[in-house]
Amino acid sequence: MIDLLRRSLTQLGVLAANPLAFLIVLTYGVLWFVFAPETFGWHGVATIAIWCMTLLIQRAEHRDTQAIQAKLDELLHAQHHARNSMTRIDDEEPEDIERHRRQARKGD
Repeated sequence: MIDLLRRSLTQLGVLAANPLAFLIVLTYGVLWFVFAPETFGWHGVATIAIWCMTLLIQRAEHRDTQAIQAKLDELLHAQHHARNSMTRIDDEEPEDIERHRRQARKGD
């Protein structure tokens, strides 16, 4: 059950970086304004703005992470002593990656 929750949260973070998430938030804001304009006010504007900024930050962070991973993959492929299996570690859950890093540092 915990593994399913971990994977779901990771997938939710990836989905939040998708441009479609902005469309969903904006659609929600428009529907809120249309169906409950008396409750929208400044609070509604602030809520939608915060959600959009959160998605913007998530998208920028996801882009940066993907760029770093691509560069590291290229370096691993160029280094003939490196293990190619490491290029797939970013598919793992954060806790699994941390466990792998602890095990790899034991030999240092």
